[in-house]
Amino acid sequence: MSSPGSDAVKEPAPPPTQRSPARRGISAPRIGVRHLSLLGVLVALVAVGAITRPEQFLTGDNLQLILTQSSVIGVVTVGVTFVIIGGGIDLSVGAIVALASVWATTVATQEYGLGGMLLCALCVGLGCGLVNGVLIAYGPMVPFIATLAMLASARGLALLISDGKTQVVTVDSVLGLGVSDSYVLGVPPLVLVFATVAVLGWLVLGRTTFGRRTVAVGGNAEASRLAGIAVRRQRLLLYLLSGLCCGIAAFMLIVLTGSGQNTNGNLYELDAIAAAIIGGTLLSGGRGTITGSVLGVLVFTTITNLFALNNLQSDVQQIAKGAIIVAAVLVQKGRKTQ
Repeated sequence: MSSPGSDAVKEPAPPPTQRSPARRGISAPRIGVRHLSLLGVLVALVAVGAITRPEQFLTGDNLQLILTQSSVIGVVTVGVTFVIIGGGIDLSVGAIVALASVWATTVATQEYGLGGMLLCALCVGLGCGLVNGVLIAYGPMVPFIATLAMLASARGLALLISDGKTQVVTVDSVLGLGVSDSYVLGVPPLVLVFATVAVLGWLVLGRTTFGRRTVAVGGNAEASRLAGIAVRRQRLLLYLLSGLCCGIAAFMLIVLTGSGQNTNGNLYELDAIAAAIIGGTLLSGGRGTITGSVLGVLVFTTITNLFALNNLQSDVQQIAKGAIIVAAVLVQKGRKTQ
């Protein structure tokens, strides 16, 4: 028995607590650098527009057009960002937008007015998301195959419902949302919807348990399961969220074009995935931000606008987008190996 004055054996200090991947996410410096880089790209694009087409690009109408065109694909991108962070992929978003827009503009649906059309678009989006989620979370199908099947099926059903024809909207309350009289302080309602969805997505991903679980499942599904997270249910909810965003985007597209067509949402899956990737979302899951995805959408929309103003062909636009995607993926791979 040691005396009070003797050297007592000290217990080793406990190891420092390590943060789980769900709480760690992306380091703040890396997020800041990527966001600043995207802002720099936007500034450079604005400078190019100001030099090449100063009389057209810097007008208020054109800048308003860029924001409006960003809104529809931007809402889709928010949903796709959640899916990719959760370790999945959704190739069906464009087809779901087409199906929802066609279904919501049938003569029967338009008889119920604005509320009926909006509810129909949301239900179609949620229904498609539910099918995707069940097949992926509880079925034997991988996300690529399940959403590819949904892409083909939704496109086919949209073509069947519309009979290949454009369905013109006759509901005045819906058409009125697209005119300048409905703007709030000069801002189109579609832009306000996009801003609202983006802010809600940012809050959900970064400030809620749902967001932390999404990051955890995408980072390591097995570790998340052992930690008590219902991985299957989380994946199902992610595809429901993606479908809901598609339904919202479909109604926005109806307002924007005043019609529903089976060709709506063409290549939206490419644009949404590309915007998420260049915004910093990791294709393998577990990392990403809504802010980065929004900046990615603005970059792509500005590029498209510049190409149109400079009379460049659409095929050149697609080549440029493909090159940007490849570059973004290579940058991600390079950072992972460091």
